[in-house]
Amino acid sequence: LNIARTTLSSKLLTHEKIKFAQLAVDAVTRIASSLDLERIQIIKKPGGSLSDSYLDDGFLLDKAIGVGQPKRIEGATIMVANTSMDTDKVKIFGSRVRVDSMAKVAEIEAAEKSKMRAKCQKIIDHGINVFINRQLIYNLPEQIFASAGVMAIEHADFVGVERLAAVTGAEIVSTFDHPELTTLGRCDLIEEVMIGEDRLIRFSGVAAGEACTVVLRGASTHLLDEAERSLHDALCVLQQTMKNKRTIYGGGCGETLMANAVEDAAKKVPGKKQLAMLAFAAALRQLPTIVADNAGLDSADLVTRLKSAHYAGDSRAGLDVRSGSIGDMKELGIMEALKLKQSVLVSAAEAAEMILRVD
Repeated sequence: LNIARTTLSSKLLTHEKIKFAQLAVDAVTRIASSLDLERIQIIKKPGGSLSDSYLDDGFLLDKAIGVGQPKRIEGATIMVANTSMDTDKVKIFGSRVRVDSMAKVAEIEAAEKSKMRAKCQKIIDHGINVFINRQLIYNLPEQIFASAGVMAIEHADFVGVERLAAVTGAEIVSTFDHPELTTLGRCDLIEEVMIGEDRLIRFSGVAAGEACTVVLRGASTHLLDEAERSLHDALCVLQQTMKNKRTIYGGGCGETLMANAVEDAAKKVPGKKQLAMLAFAAALRQLPTIVADNAGLDSADLVTRLKSAHYAGDSRAGLDVRSGSIGDMKELGIMEALKLKQSVLVSAAEAAEMILRVD
C-alpha cells in the first residue's frame, strides 16, 4: 500500500492517492495467481468526481444487449466469435448482378437470408445462451437469436473480445461446423447495469475468478485519460512488486546510501577511475536534488543535510517534502519497489554509456 501511495504521489491522483492506492492494491491482489494485467479492465465514464471511482468484482463490457433479448442470464454458456453476421444483405462491391425482374432480386435476398439462418442455427446448436461477436450483428440474425432465447452482443472491440475470452475461458471462433472442437466460456451471471447515464454488461463469476474492472469517474475525458495513465503506472509497479517483494526506502534515501557507498569505495581506487566513481555518486545525488526542486524546496541545503544524516548513521533518513525537512522514511511510509529502482538506475547508466560511446 505504501508503494502504491508513493507511486501516485507525483501523479494527478495525488489528492485521492489513499483511495486509489487501496483500489490498485485490491485489483492486483485479485490477480495474484497470474499477475496478468489484461485481467484488470479499466473503464472511463465522464461524470461525477474521481472519488466516485470504484473496483467492481465482475468483468464489465461497455456494450449493449441486442433488442428483444434477455437482459439477465444465470449459468451462462458463452461463445466469443469474430465472424460476419451481415450476409442477409446483398453487398455489391466492384461487381454487378444483372436480373430481368425484381422477383430475381427477391430470390437472391431469400438465398442470402437462408444462408444466414443456417449459420445462426449452427451457432445455436453449440448449446450456448450468450453469443458475443466482434463484428456487427444485423437485424435478421438478431431476430433469430432473440427467438431462440440467446443473448447477442455485437461490435465488442478486439481488445474487449480478447480480454473477455481470457477471463471466461473461451476461445475466439470464426467457423461453426465442429462444435466438439469449440471451447466455450462459462459465467455465473450476466446482467445489464447502469453506470452514470450509460448501460454496461456485467459478467459475474467468470472462469478466471480473479478478473475485475476499475470504473473511473471524472469531470472530463482529459482528466479520465490522465487518471488512467496514473493508475496504470501504479498497477505496473505493484505487479513487479508481487514478483519481487523486496522494497527500499524512498525520498532519496536509497540514492544517498548508494552515493555514500560509491564515494567510500572510490577512496580506495587510484587513477582516473576514482573521478568516474565520484561523478557517478554525484549523479545519484541528483535524484533527491530533483525531488526537492520539484517540491519548491532548497535542494542544496536539504541534500547536504541528508548526506550528513546518513554519515551520522541514520540509514532511514530521506526527504520529507511536506514539512520541508529530513524525515524517517519508515515512519512516513515512503517505500519503493527494489525492481523498479534497479530498472531506473540500469536504464540511466546504459543511456549515459551509449551517449559517451557516440564519438
